Amino acid sequence: MRAGPLVVDSAFQAHERLLWNLCYRMTGVAADADDLVQETFLRAIERPPADTDAELRPWLVRVAMNLARDQLRRRRRRGWIGPWLPSPVETGDDEASPSFEPSATEGRYDLLESCTFAFLLALEALTPQQRAVLLLRDVFDYSVAETAAALGLGSPNVKTTHHRARRAMAAYDASRRPPTRTLQESTRQVLAGLMAALVQGDARMIEALLAPDVRTVTDGGGEFHAARKPIVGRERVARFYRRLTEQRAPDQQASVRMMNGLPALVIDFGSVDAGYARHGVIAVDVSDDGLVRSVHSVLATSKLTAVRFDAALAP
Repeated sequence: MRAGPLVVDSAFQAHERLLWNLCYRMTGVAADADDLVQETFLRAIERPPADTDAELRPWLVRVAMNLARDQLRRRRRRGWIGPWLPSPVETGDDEASPSFEPSATEGRYDLLESCTFAFLLALEALTPQQRAVLLLRDVFDYSVAETAAALGLGSPNVKTTHHRARRAMAAYDASRRPPTRTLQESTRQVLAGLMAALVQGDARMIEALLAPDVRTVTDGGGEFHAARKPIVGRERVARFYRRLTEQRAPDQQASVRMMNGLPALVIDFGSVDAGYARHGVIAVDVSDDGLVRSVHSVLATSKLTAVRFDAALAP
């Protein structure tokens, strides 16, 4: 018995957001999540579950997670030219993680924290199976039995994999900073100061905002001129961005928007030469003392499909 169009359409509306959230966190790429959700519902139409009386959501999650694990494995086999960064996604201005109390949230990550660059980059240290187990258990609050059913694993395997995944996330947990209102506001202030320093071309002012061991990572995907390796150190990073500012086009525009739970710069670089990116998103990671400890610049076109560059940009 094949699922009728009305049934599939209703299921799509009911479960699309959950599946997209799962697939985005599994792959770190918004365009991949879009494709995986479409493929999941295509399979629901062409090869519906045998038990049509059973709840559809567990079947959809199982299909989506299998597809996402395969996509992640393919991406890692193919490799990536230069540094790999997650693709930015817009999050609402009124969203923030609850106040962070380690004793109350041990081993748990809320949905907004789990889409931050810091969290998604930490997930890159996990195998596809570890990533799937961690997300289902610690983000989407699946039980061991539900996780086992979704991934086709035995319960003992889920427990072992979860333990290893949590161990691989230890470095992230040690410096964990969920996107609370306080962190969002401090990040916004640092970005404003950084923009002012860059516009003025003041190297000392730029350096004053950077941590001594600051790192800047640029993901151009081999599509545009971009640094192929991370740039490390306060002076080197300041010099790098000052040079970029000196080359800025007169019609360049930028705005601060909420991306992946934190304020980030959304940039239209204006009239650029061939080989240079027209658009980009720059996200910063701010330390407890208010200094920038990392700068992530996403330029690759395939990573920017979820960003609206036609939105109002302020010079």
